[in-house]
Amino acid sequence: MRKLCVTKEFNNCACTGANLEKLIHPAILTLLVDEALHGYSIVQKLQDTCMLQGKKPDPSGVYRCLKQMEQGGYVTAVWDLSNSGPAKRLYRVTDDGLECLKTWINTLEDYQHSLELFLAFAINKVQKKEVSPI
Repeated sequence: MRKLCVTKEFNNCACTGANLEKLIHPAILTLLVDEALHGYSIVQKLQDTCMLQGKKPDPSGVYRCLKQMEQGGYVTAVWDLSNSGPAKRLYRVTDDGLECLKTWINTLEDYQHSLELFLAFAINKVQKKEVSPI
């Protein structure tokens, strides 16, 4: 993929993609499709997903998201007392959570198509601007 030359740094700007908070929902649901996980494991595995590209997610935001998804019926949580350490909550995706993930997939595919069209349009505009001085 070709990148456009950018001469200014935009720290913490939404344009950098650094804050894709809402995309944590489908990422968590995807992780829970194959296995039940503790919250800490979810935080660790999210870091390894292509969504976060190695950046550690905010653990409090992940737990807040898990609580919202539990209240919405998309995940269930039970206390895991099997280890000698403190009790941990074990999260599982529900049938509604799977349906929600399918909806996310459809929505993101629609966004992907719209983004492809927008990117072609925006790149064309920028390239024309760089070629023809005003």
